[in-house]
Amino acid sequence: MRRVGIFGWGVVAPRSKDIEAFERNLSSAESWLSAFNGFGPDNFLVGMPEFDFAEYKPWIDARFPPGRFTQLEKKSGQPTRFAIGAFIQALQQNPGLEQELQALGIRTHVYVGTGLGDLPTIHDITLTLHRAQRRWDRFWAEPVRNSALRQWQETREPRPGLPPHPETADVLERDEAEEAWWHYWAGQSTELREYLAELKEIEGLGVEGDVESAKLAVIKEKRTRSAKLQKKWSTPEPPWNSVSANLLWNIHNAPAAQISMVGKLTGMTFAPVAACSSFGYGLKLAMDAIQRGDAKAVVLGMADPPPHPLTVGGFYNARVVAADATVSKPLTTLRGTHISGGAVMWIVGDLEHFTAKGFKPLGMEPITVGVSADADHIITPSQAGPSLAIHEALANAHCSPAQMGSWDLHATATPGDFLEVQTLRGLFPESVLVTARKGTFGHGMAVGGGWELTAQYLGYARGNLFPTPLREDELNREIGKVHGRFVYQQGAAAPEGFAGKLSMGVGGINACIISRPWR
Repeated sequence: MRRVGIFGWGVVAPRSKDIEAFERNLSSAESWLSAFNGFGPDNFLVGMPEFDFAEYKPWIDARFPPGRFTQLEKKSGQPTRFAIGAFIQALQQNPGLEQELQALGIRTHVYVGTGLGDLPTIHDITLTLHRAQRRWDRFWAEPVRNSALRQWQETREPRPGLPPHPETADVLERDEAEEAWWHYWAGQSTELREYLAELKEIEGLGVEGDVESAKLAVIKEKRTRSAKLQKKWSTPEPPWNSVSANLLWNIHNAPAAQISMVGKLTGMTFAPVAACSSFGYGLKLAMDAIQRGDAKAVVLGMADPPPHPLTVGGFYNARVVAADATVSKPLTTLRGTHISGGAVMWIVGDLEHFTAKGFKPLGMEPITVGVSADADHIITPSQAGPSLAIHEALANAHCSPAQMGSWDLHATATPGDFLEVQTLRGLFPESVLVTARKGTFGHGMAVGGGWELTAQYLGYARGNLFPTPLREDELNREIGKVHGRFVYQQGAAAPEGFAGKLSMGVGGINACIISRPWR
């Protein structure tokens, strides 16, 4: 079976604009979390990524015509920009890697996913649409432009579906009542129907004759006639014109697609999505493709947006986020996790192929990834599901439990930590040294598992597991009864044997990665 190595990696994370800063910061036991003011000064801590896309402008300018960087900056959301930055970092770990990936043609794949998608972009565009729709409905619901409303005002007779008048609504519900009222009457407006009939004629213009020249002429004619129509009716901007096309340029596969373009990579490109287990699933797909011979190299990564009120509030109401303005460390009081954003990117490849060309593998050797589903609950983990993934990984790695030296937990500082440690001890001996790192950089939905795995690999390359914020006297008493060997603020020497990493995603989706040091 073909062996796989990592030949490039890059990171965007809290306090860490790149992989070098990430490794440097791991040497400290401090948390990288900061206050979140998305609801005003509040009680949430988050992992806010440190990033400046302008630092990558020289690299992009050297490879593309002027304007490409500006286009990426204006049209790409933050997850895509994070991913591009981390990819450029990864190319720089081994000289000549960029050219080799291009030379491999369709044998270089790109698997870059996300856990959350570009929620900030969707949020902003949705708000813009909502405001435009509100203005639009109000405009056409005014009696001067609505003969149906004028007629009703004379009789006040009951009408099917007529909502209550906004003046009768409670003050806290006035906005929704206004919107319902305006939307109803806009739908009754004869004048709006006349406007739309004129617009229909404009939009019905088609391309005739030479396609390229006629296309431009039609676009120009539509714009001219639409502007006259707007002037005739003095309408606000139609709501459909308020929706930015950036909504399409930032769907889930956008980071993968943009990396294929900036890297000039022509192989299979798509976005794997498996919640908190996304990086592990992506790694499995990459290793499978290389071992089958479908790919020689895979650009593998995940990207998530910065913490946003949507994600912080959503996770809080799922009862998995701490909200007392202090760091909630895994394995302690189990108050909840902290939301983070950023990116992680690996370039993995056929070990024999890349080493024969002089490329140096990084970190550790990934041996296998076991995956499973709990088939039980959307948020509460089971013991059976993760155990299946672990057993599969052990079997594929030809590794016995006694050969396991260290283990990195998913550990989200919720009550699930206790169950996860119980599962671990049901399979492995007391000698296994355990790490849990979400108290350091928080919980990126898709990127967190990649950060944790990268930290594990960087530590083994040094021969020492990086410290965590956990103090020995903070360890949850019940968890301490189940297992006693954890990495605390002092760090620890990397033990002999294999290293394991478990991720458990929302929806009960599990990924277990087993790795070993390079020899």
